[in-house]
Amino acid sequence: MPSSHAGSSNAAPSNRSAAARGSTGARGKTARPPESTRAAERPSTRESSREQTRTSGAQGKGKAGRIKHFVLDTNVLLHDPAALFVFQEHEVVIPVTVIEEIDTFKRDAGDRGRNAREVIRHLDRLRQMGKLVEGVKWGDACDIDGLIPKARLEDPTKTGSVRIEIGEFPRPHSIREDKPDNRIIAVAHGLAQKHTGEEVVFVSKDLNARIKADVLGLTSEDFENTKVNADALYSGYVTLEVDGDLIDELYKDRMLSLSKLAPVLEGRLDSENARRGLFANQYVILRDIDDENHTGLARRLGDTDHVIPVTAPRKPTFGILPRNLQQTMALDLLLDDEIRMVTLMGGAGTGKTLMAVAAGMAKVFNEERYDKMLVARPIMPMGRDIGYLPGSKDDKLSAWMQPIFDNVGYLLSTRGAPMQQADSKSTEQRITSLMDSGKLVLEPLTYIRGRSIPHQFMIVDEAQNLTPHEVKTIISRIGEGTKVILTGDVQQIDNP
Repeated sequence: MPSSHAGSSNAAPSNRSAAARGSTGARGKTARPPESTRAAERPSTRESSREQTRTSGAQGKGKAGRIKHFVLDTNVLLHDPAALFVFQEHEVVIPVTVIEEIDTFKRDAGDRGRNAREVIRHLDRLRQMGKLVEGVKWGDACDIDGLIPKARLEDPTKTGSVRIEIGEFPRPHSIREDKPDNRIIAVAHGLAQKHTGEEVVFVSKDLNARIKADVLGLTSEDFENTKVNADALYSGYVTLEVDGDLIDELYKDRMLSLSKLAPVLEGRLDSENARRGLFANQYVILRDIDDENHTGLARRLGDTDHVIPVTAPRKPTFGILPRNLQQTMALDLLLDDEIRMVTLMGGAGTGKTLMAVAAGMAKVFNEERYDKMLVARPIMPMGRDIGYLPGSKDDKLSAWMQPIFDNVGYLLSTRGAPMQQADSKSTEQRITSLMDSGKLVLEPLTYIRGRSIPHQFMIVDEAQNLTPHEVKTIISRIGEGTKVILTGDVQQIDNP
């Protein structure tokens, strides 16, 4: 019976993969022991129950249907300015000390300054709707200039209020020192004594502040509304057990209608995903119910109503062949010119960067599908920074881009790729020649604002260290005919 080699049972996934909608994640260059073969669409029971106990937007009311009072620390608003509007029907209290602290950050050039200014704009808009010292219902502001993300509301009819607390509360002996953190905690403590019988929650991302609040008998929680559960990230594929005839039909007709997979999908996915079906370019691992060795690998072709078979390439891609299912999926997406954006997520040593560079070199140097290959990395050191680097911009970049040089040098020197011809040039000379010709460009992300990048194969390495704002800035720079690859590992974030 026809069967995909990539889908055979002895090619077990080596680790997790995740991707954005329409493009999937994959794994890389060495066949490492499997970390997990779980379906990433279904978080563990322990994690799910843990998430329900966290603040995470504070869904629902108190025990007796009472309104809760959430006192926010400065770091919560600097982390996510929209935190003002995620507590549903409850009251959000902002101590005036928080306003003073935010004012000191508004001139910062980075994300912290940008978030501080956004908080100020939100409060100014609410100020025009009512008196903040008395509390302003913010539900009517959802339709004003789109400042408040209505999509983040579970029930737009149940919106709470935002109030600035200007009163001074006596500080308990344990926090008697006059400092901003203690004054903010004192507000939460004072409100808890004032609103006896009502729930007052102190929300902060500062662990020491939460410990202080807990010592005083306050309910203190971390703000985790924007935290990502890595186990629940979109994996890019789903595994289905089907009749063997469907696998045979897939490889015989070179396609399979989604309607024939619908009954299996409804039993495999939750109700919401079942109604939606497969995402565009999502993979399906098909396993025969009666024969575990009879398997297949398919991908939904864009937003069409059918899936197509996927097989591992018989010829190396610049000397690289996939070694497991996830690598097969990744390479399939990297070499498909119709897919303009791919995200690869995996642990260290799984070949994310190597496969992306190999696909880029094949597309640029061999097929000449793109004008050049642009590789960019955030300038983010691991551990202590060694300080300023000497030389020109290229000299300074050489240290940051050394991981890219390692991968390019590896592909040029040992893989026997088609462009490898007998000559006396060393690997370093070949890399220099490619850079001098403009076919290979290494750039820091520092200078990407305002640029236009058309007809290029762009790789953004170590993307886990980018903020959402920076990722949006990069994507908005992409021009016509450009393909962008984002690679990263959420377990190696150096820019928290």
